[in-house]
Parts: sequence; C-alpha cells; structure tokens
Amino acid sequence: MDHVTVRVTTLLNRLLDLPGIAVRGVSFPADRAGPMVVDVALRAHRLTCPLCDYTTRARYDTRTDPSWWRHLDFGTAPVIVRSMLRRLDCREHGVLVEAVPFARHRSRFTTDFEDVAAFLATRTDKTTIARFLRIDWDSVGRICERVVATELDTDRLAGLVNLGVDEVSWRKHHQYLTLVTDHVAGKVVWGRAGKDSATLDEFFAELGAEQAHQLETVSMDMGPAFAKSVTEHAPQATIAIDPFHAVKLVGDALDVVRRQTWNELRDLDPEQARKFKGARWALLKRPDNLTDEQATTLRKLRRRGGDLWRAYTLKEAFRAIFAGDLDATTVTELLDRWISKASRSRLPAFVKTAKTIRKFRDGILTAIRTGINNGRAEGLNSVVRLIIRRARGFHSAEAALALVMLTCGPITLQLPHEHAKIRSG
Repeated sequence: MDHVTVRVTTLLNRLLDLPGIAVRGVSFPADRAGPMVVDVALRAHRLTCPLCDYTTRARYDTRTDPSWWRHLDFGTAPVIVRSMLRRLDCREHGVLVEAVPFARHRSRFTTDFEDVAAFLATRTDKTTIARFLRIDWDSVGRICERVVATELDTDRLAGLVNLGVDEVSWRKHHQYLTLVTDHVAGKVVWGRAGKDSATLDEFFAELGAEQAHQLETVSMDMGPAFAKSVTEHAPQATIAIDPFHAVKLVGDALDVVRRQTWNELRDLDPEQARKFKGARWALLKRPDNLTDEQATTLRKLRRRGGDLWRAYTLKEAFRAIFAGDLDATTVTELLDRWISKASRSRLPAFVKTAKTIRKFRDGILTAIRTGINNGRAEGLNSVVRLIIRRARGFHSAEAALALVMLTCGPITLQLPHEHAKIRSG
C-alpha cells in the first residue's frame, strides 16, 4: 500500500469528515488532560437562517466570540470544533447567528455526536451512555428531542387509515403519554403528555379535518376519553375495542367476588380464610398454566361451589369466547349469551361488568371482525415501558416521548460512518 504524506489540516479534514468546513488549525492542552480544539471555517459564502430556508450574502455582523461544538472523541481525547460565525438579518425571524451544516440549531454537539448518543439511548442504559460519551443524562434527553425534531418523518400522518390509541405511564404519580400507532406501518406516529380527550384532540388538530375523515378504524381500550375525541373528530371511523381489555375487566370482577368471599370466611373461620387467601392465582390464571398446587386448590373451590365458583365459570366462559378459534358469527352469539347470563347472575360485580360489556359490544365485535385491535399498540407499549424504565433520569415528558419516537417511531438513524458513505457517493 502506498503512503501519502499530508498536512495536519488535510488529515483533520479527513478525520472529522464534517460537511461544509475547512480546518484552519488545531491546538492541544499543555497538560494533555483537556480537549483537542480544532478551528474550522465555513466554506459557504451565503449565510443560512437556522429556522428557515432563507439565505443571503449580506452579513449583519460577525460575532466577537467563537462558537464551539463537542465532536466524537479521537481516541482518548475529547474533540471541540470551534468557528467564528456571522449573523444575518432574516426577513421572518430577525437577526440570528447563521446555521452550520454539521450541527443542529441551538446545540453544543455536532450532528454526528448527537446521532451516536440517540442511537445508544435506544440500545442501552443511561449509565453506559454517560460514561462512554462523557456527558450527563439530561444532555442525552435534550439530544433525543433535537434528533426527533429534525429526523422524524414529516409525512408520517399522511394516508392514515387504521389507528391504535393507548396511554402509557412514563413516570410515577400518574404521569402518562398518549401514543397513536399506525396499524399499517406498525409505528408510533404521534404522542403527547396526558391521557384525556383533550390530549387526543391535539392529535386531530395536527392531523386536520380532511385526513381525519379518511380514518376507517380506531382501536382503543374501554375508557371513554379517547372514544369521545374520536367520535367528535372522526364520526365515520369505527371504534374497535381490544378484547384483551374486556377479558381483563371480567377477571377484575372475579377478583372482587374472591375478596368478598375471603372477607366472609375471615369472619367465620380465620384458619380457612388464611388458606383461601392463596387462591387468587388459581382463579385468575389459565387452567392449562396452573401448577400442581394451584390445580389442587381449584378442585377444592369447585367442590365448595357457591358464588365464587359461579364467578369463575363466568370468567372462563368469557375467556373462551376470545380464544381465537371461533368465527365472528359464533363470537357474536356467545357474547350476547354471556351478557344475558352475567346480567342475571345476582353477582353485583358481574352485573356491573355485563353492563359495561354491553356498552362496548359493537366495538369488541368490530375488533373480532376486522382483526384490528390494540395488540400491536400493546406490544409497542411493552417496548416503551422497557426504555422508559431505562430513562428514569428524564425529567420531562418531551424527553421521554423523544426516546419513544426514536425507538418505535418512523425514524431511521444513521451513524457517522453511514453518513460518510453517503457523502462519498
């Protein structure tokens, strides 16, 4: 292999591989403990507004202090890119510092550095990122927000037909994000802090009335808030209720009967009540998933009979309706029969649940008939919960939402070496 001798500035131009710059000099700290500072100049003669596409040759003035950005390390040495920037007078935004082609607006990091940090945020924990990149976790949150603001697909809301709406907790004390999923693309396309109808109203405001009237199906849970917003903004859309939530509701009704039975036993026979308290999972788990001990407990409860066993049979009958092996006609017939039976059960918890199931009957059947439900959204929520647990250091919903969009949204992050391939053609 031939070796070519080059100047230091030429070498740094190649190593930095930043677009639109020319290296003018480099300096190292005397004690070798600080960063390497690379001075660069912008090649472009025209000044570009950082907030719009406006360009001009006329400079307003030149800043007296240099601007700087943290770049990816060279070995063990942190790298600072430094440049003297000019200001321009934008027709729309007034006097601003010109944009640079290698960094995002109002960032102290180069685009390459931010892309690496955002990529790592979707793959590993905050301690690893902070130690590897030598930045604090709050900086990672702000980086994620900037990356999402520039890289999120601007056409992600175009042509939406079938949506899923769900909420996920991003922090303790009932702090939630509302997420909208495109069932076709399998991506989270929109999110906002909150979980009420006003939050979803913001989505429809951004979507626009014309596109809202193109929606065909919106899947959601059994809460009234999202249904209210969809009915108001997209009345033609069919609401699909995930059967999973209906099955969970019936399971909760069974647990109410179990607690009532336990409280009655506690007053009559404390010793039997103590043994009965461990029956919860024997009642709520699928029969084929029971341990030997739980199966024995279930047989004892069957022999005992009473309200609890009637509640258990109602729960199992309801679960069997949505096992996935029945056609829509059979499901409709069995669901109506179950609602009627539960309404006459004289079990207050099941009478109340039957009323709720009847209210959302059409939505549940729509999910069965169309195959559209919140299963995909729930699957994405599992990913969301995982990354949010890793991001407990985020102190704002915006930063947490940015991480969600990076992981589950329509964003394709490119690492610096992939950018280099594109630039080299």
